[in-house]
Amino acid sequence: MKLKKVHSAFIAAVLSCSLAVTPVFADPTQEELEDQKKAAENELGDLQTQLDTLIQKASDLENELISTGQQITQAEADLEEAETKREEQYEAMKLRIKFMYESGSGTSTMEKVVSSGSISDMLTQAEYSQKVHEYDRTQLQEYADTVTEIENLQATLEEEMANLQATEAEYRAQQETLNETIASKQDEISNLDDMIQEAARKAEEERRAAEEAARQQENQGTTGGGSIGTTPPYNSVTGNAVVDRAYSYIGKAEYVWGACSPGAFDCSGFVAYCLTGNYARLGNTMTFLGWPRVSDPQPGDVCVNATHCGIYIGNGQMIHCADVGIGVIQGPVQAGMVYVRY
Repeated sequence: MKLKKVHSAFIAAVLSCSLAVTPVFADPTQEELEDQKKAAENELGDLQTQLDTLIQKASDLENELISTGQQITQAEADLEEAETKREEQYEAMKLRIKFMYESGSGTSTMEKVVSSGSISDMLTQAEYSQKVHEYDRTQLQEYADTVTEIENLQATLEEEMANLQATEAEYRAQQETLNETIASKQDEISNLDDMIQEAARKAEEERRAAEEAARQQENQGTTGGGSIGTTPPYNSVTGNAVVDRAYSYIGKAEYVWGACSPGAFDCSGFVAYCLTGNYARLGNTMTFLGWPRVSDPQPGDVCVNATHCGIYIGNGQMIHCADVGIGVIQGPVQAGMVYVRY
């Protein structure tokens, strides 16, 4: 029994000592919180600058992708035209050879040369035959060279496009990381604001407690106000037409960089068509980000961020030309997008 009492006393003493040495941290003062908030705001400013720079790079890259896509499309058309001309030249040569043999002139070109009436006629006939053959060979070689040149150009452009798309994916990943970091820093600043307000409230309560009872009854509440932004009037008829155009291409158009044509768009080209009904570009995603923003998006408005855009159709859904190999689809509005009105 005695040992148990000693053991219990020892445990109680240890617990008392452990409680005694537990540190107690005081709440940070309002000044300290404001210093923390200022530091966080400076960090947020640096992050926003990085994001703005990245967005500008992404915009320049998008223009490069559009231009390269258009060059690839033109190269494909040039290649098809060159191959058609080569085939036409080949067929013409075959017809010429066939005609020469059917008319008897081709049984022996040498006979015509030898049977010429004079040395001058013989030389003229031989020179003519040689020029015909040289012309055929030259024309075929020229078209072969043209086809090879266009094929090489197309391969170079496609490699450049692949590199640009890889860079774009890298930019998107960097932007997502920066957006997440900025959101976290904004949350931190918001939390610091709450803590500063709480510290200010406690300081105010302490000040009031030290004042006379009469002054504690004074109305020290403050009111704040702000102007309410207006947005342009929404035309429901136009909006419905925009949405109808968007629906009409679901699963019926492929993604081609720089395209704004029947059956082929990139994301900004598709938005431009839906808004106007014409196959003509209005700009890129950075252009749309400069349009008036709306807080009450309606079907027919544009949802956009620095790298992508689509047509809002309501209920958090949009129709957009998603990516290469996917084309026009319907899906949820992507995180971080804003709504603008044309």
